[in-house]
Amino acid sequence: MNRTTTNWVRLMAGTAVLGLALTACGSDSEGESTPEASDTPSASESAPAADSFTNDKCDAGATSADTLRVGGILPLTGNLAFLGPPEIAGVGLAVSDINAAGGVNGAKACHDVQDSGDSTDMSVSTASAGTLVASKPSVVIGAASSSVSLNVVDTFADNKITEISPANTAVDLSGYSPWYFRTAPPDGVQGNALGTLITTDGYTKVGFLVFNDTYGTGLRNVIEETVKAAGGSCTYGCKGDGDEFPAGQTTFSAEVSGVLASKPDAIVVLAFDETKSIVPELKSQGWDMSKVYLTDGNVSDYSKDFAKGTLEGAQGTVPGADPDSSFKDRLSGWAEVGEGSALKDYSYGAESYDATILAALAAVKGGATDSATVQKNLAAVSGATDGEECTTYADCVALLEDGSEIKYSGPSGIGPIDDENDPSSAFVGIFKYNADNKNELTTTVEGSK
Repeated sequence: MNRTTTNWVRLMAGTAVLGLALTACGSDSEGESTPEASDTPSASESAPAADSFTNDKCDAGATSADTLRVGGILPLTGNLAFLGPPEIAGVGLAVSDINAAGGVNGAKACHDVQDSGDSTDMSVSTASAGTLVASKPSVVIGAASSSVSLNVVDTFADNKITEISPANTAVDLSGYSPWYFRTAPPDGVQGNALGTLITTDGYTKVGFLVFNDTYGTGLRNVIEETVKAAGGSCTYGCKGDGDEFPAGQTTFSAEVSGVLASKPDAIVVLAFDETKSIVPELKSQGWDMSKVYLTDGNVSDYSKDFAKGTLEGAQGTVPGADPDSSFKDRLSGWAEVGEGSALKDYSYGAESYDATILAALAAVKGGATDSATVQKNLAAVSGATDGEECTTYADCVALLEDGSEIKYSGPSGIGPIDDENDPSSAFVGIFKYNADNKNELTTTVEGSK
């Protein structure tokens, strides 16, 4: 299904207020903006404190017959590899918390993460999907790239394996398969938020530098629609014009010259690692970098990549709540134990954690750890059946054991899973770049489908 319109977010002119909801932000001791604790779930609510973290990797013979086997198809290599550590930590920390709370109906949980690679070499994800299918998992967490998920989603569905992506946002994946879920909102929310932000900033003529990828073109379409609905226009890289560049391209002189010749007020860059080549080209051709807008695929810390001030004033959006510091500390603490180093980025860590916890709770509710049981009960434990709210795995299990319906509310801040297997509500963070080319959270907004 390809859905390119949405009523998720409306940003009011001249303010940071949205018609649906707004989360106010403050500064913590490290100078980062963080949503107030009253507006987003706290780590103390999302998981029990653990005396020590465990790195519970799956034994070769463990299957979903007697274990909650959590597979992962996440970016260990490729242009989204920077998302791998927080996503792996989210899965690992969740498994550690599940086992600390007694497992799943007495069965242990374990994790087995395989490499997804990226869309430039689909053979990596194809091979990993085959490996995961053979291991008979209870659930597979991933992929990060929407294009990669589209490459493997049928493989998992054909084998009746539940897939939950913590990061896919392409609108084409909404309602794609009864076996596919996600804990990240579709691009309707992000595209609408970013398009409205651009027009709120006073820009009416928008150019796009977008790669030919399901994620890029789908998001471009939503942003373009939003800008046009506000009375603006698209000048370059528009839907149907054929100006997209292939993923993995490394030089962008022609594309930048083309977009600048169209005389836009603002430029949206929709790419992954290609952004590291696009930004210097924009700068060298004299573009005002405060009029650049990025999205979750490239909103990252560029302090080591560009000269100071290169991206100062540029803005971007990232779907998902910004968890509080205590959850981030736990996530990074697990990464030190499980992966050998602390986290530098936390993108989609909370969504990976919640995807794993939801799968475990679905198994508890259904009384088995096979993937069909997880698939059947996943929406229910997310709150689709109007259950009692609970914020830790242990507390949710206690309610289930008492025969109650539940609504698990974790650090990602998403609402119940809807009939297209998307979050029914979610947060979007709006970031601005400082003089050191670091992205700082300025506002968090919540929208619902």
